[in-house]
Amino acid sequence: MADKIKDAKIIFVVGGPGSGKGTQCEKIVEKYGYTHLSSGDLLRAEVASGSERGKQLQAIMQKGELVPLDTVLDMIKDAMIAKADVSKGFLIDGYPREVKQGEEFEKKIGKPCLLLYVDAKGDTMVKRLLKRGETSGRSDDNEETIKKRLDLYYKATEPVIAFYESRGIVRKVDSELAVDDVFAQVSQAIDAL
Repeated sequence: MADKIKDAKIIFVVGGPGSGKGTQCEKIVEKYGYTHLSSGDLLRAEVASGSERGKQLQAIMQKGELVPLDTVLDMIKDAMIAKADVSKGFLIDGYPREVKQGEEFEKKIGKPCLLLYVDAKGDTMVKRLLKRGETSGRSDDNEETIKKRLDLYYKATEPVIAFYESRGIVRKVDSELAVDDVFAQVSQAIDAL
């Protein structure tokens, strides 16, 4: 079964909250026929399914604990195998959050051929998230929380990006531009694979 995904094209997609990463992933799926897998979405779907694994995950998350790395990898792997026949490649979104996760991913699943880094300035991400949160109440409330989320994101992501830069597979796109201009950069990176 795992042989099905052995030679799959795998792209890690990294970008902060509000970077426009989600929008770019949608466009990649549309143009290239890749499957977009977000570890967060997979966890939520598993919990919603009411499966045995879903119940265990719900218990872990309710305690505020982190889901074990092996479990996340198994879920990603299962989702990849399920889509192997119809997919041109895989976008792994929001993962790895640390270098060790990337190494485990390679052992269990495969090597990424590209790390797509959707980069926007901190201020831009804050602005975009506040705009998105305008409907949800007080903006001054959210700004602090947003800045905390961004801090966490930078701390976690810098070593991951450095690790893959040393392998020469990082392509950084400037997400300050208009959506289609960002996608032009993304397309260049994917077409070069």
